[in-house]
Amino acid sequence: MADKTQTNSTAPGDGLVRAGGVVFIIGAVATLVTVAPLFFGMEPFPTYMFVLSMLMGVGFLMAGAGVLRSAAAGRRQARAGQ
Repeated sequence: MADKTQTNSTAPGDGLVRAGGVVFIIGAVATLVTVAPLFFGMEPFPTYMFVLSMLMGVGFLMAGAGVLRSAAAGRRQARAGQ
């Protein structure tokens, strides 16, 4: 039986994975910027930079939720196909 999934189709959860990746990257950059003053002997950044660093974890959780949502949709589709 041929696979009926289109190469350009989006599954449920794909948007969450992409958004999670973007949020993770923003958090990773904020983490690097926040840690940089420790190495260069500069004045530490304000508290909001540490809060932005936590976006790394938020992005990871968003991407994980997208993967779980996609897996659940695939399971539902497999059950419906039986």
